[in-house]
Amino acid sequence: MHSIKSLRTGVLAAVLAAGTIAATATIASADVACNSSGECWTTKQRYDVTIYPPEVGVQFYDNDWRKAHEHDTHYHWMKDRDDDRGYYSHGEWHAIQK
Repeated sequence: MHSIKSLRTGVLAAVLAAGTIAATATIASADVACNSSGECWTTKQRYDVTIYPPEVGVQFYDNDWRKAHEHDTHYHWMKDRDDDRGYYSHGEWHAIQK
């Protein structure tokens, strides 16, 4: 009986640990894209910068960069998009066709 309880406890601990790792991995994979005007948004992945018009000046940063700059007055945090294949320019979202 004691071994069944230990087994259940071990399985529960493993499930909780896996869930924590999955949640952490999702958060850690977020990147930030900003244009040269300082409009920034979160992306699920980094796209090749050549898909953006060069005059927009899109650059990617990691989540640590966001934490360091999210209160800087130069940057404006825009609405994150479900389909993040695109860019902001002058406050408007421009989707890029796949």
